[in-house]
Amino acid sequence: MFSLKDKIAVVTGCGSIYPGWGNGKAIAVTLARQGAIVVGVDRNVEAAGETKEIIEKEGGVCHVAACDVTDSAQVKDLVRDCTARFGRLDILVNNVGQSEPGGPVDMAEEVWDAQFSINMKSAFLMCKSVIPVMAAGNGGSIINISSVAALRYAGKPQVAYASSKAALIQFTKTTAVIHAQQGVRLNCVIPGLIFTPLVRRLADKYAKGDFEGFVAHRNNQVPMGKMGDAWDIAHAVAFLASDEARYITGTEILVDGGFTAATR
Repeated sequence: MFSLKDKIAVVTGCGSIYPGWGNGKAIAVTLARQGAIVVGVDRNVEAAGETKEIIEKEGGVCHVAACDVTDSAQVKDLVRDCTARFGRLDILVNNVGQSEPGGPVDMAEEVWDAQFSINMKSAFLMCKSVIPVMAAGNGGSIINISSVAALRYAGKPQVAYASSKAALIQFTKTTAVIHAQQGVRLNCVIPGLIFTPLVRRLADKYAKGDFEGFVAHRNNQVPMGKMGDAWDIAHAVAFLASDEARYITGTEILVDGGFTAATR
C-alpha cells in the first residue's frame, strides 16, 4: 500500500534552515521512505543538503537542486534538467510558503506582492513547466500545500498570506479540472497549526518573541489540544501522491486537529 517505488518526486522547499523537521523536509524524507526518487529543491543548498543526507543514510535516493521557484527562468531550467535526467516527472509537491503580518491598511504594497509571489506564483510557475511533462507521459500527482488561514481567520493578522493561500486552493481545483483527462491530478493539503521550526519565527512576528506563550496559545486553539507536526502533513502528501489516490483530484485534505470545524 502507498508504494512510490521508483517514482520521480520533486519537492520544493525541501530544506529546514532551523533545527528540527519542517514540512518540506518531512515530506521529502517520507516520499523517499516510500520508494520515490526525490529531487529536493530549495534556495538554501545547505538546508537541502541536510535533507539529502538523511535520505541517503536511510538508503534512499535524493538529488538536490538550487532554485528560486518564484523565478520563471530558474524554474524552466530546473524542470528541463529533471526531465533530461529522469525522462519523466511523477510527483510534484509545491511546498514553499511564507507569512508576513499585516492587514490591507498597514501592509506595504511590496510585502503584498512578495507574499503572492512566494505562496501562489511559485506553484503557478512549477505547474506551468511540470504539467506538460506529466501529460506527455503517464500523468502524475501534484500536491499544493495551502493553509487553514485560507479558510478562516487563524488568530493572526496575515491578510496577504491568507489571500494567497486561498487563491492556491482555487488554482488547484481549476487546474485539476483542466488537466483531468491527461491523467494529471492536483490536490491540496491544508495544514492547521503545525509545530515546526518556523513557529519560533512566527512568535517573533506575532507574539513579540514570547515563544512559550505563543505555543501554548496555538495548542489551546486546537480542539485536539495540541498542534500537529510535519509528519502529519507528510503522511497526507504521501497518500495523495500514491496510486491508491488515483481517483482523487480537485480537492483537499484538512490536517488540522479539528481547528477549521471549531468556533473558538
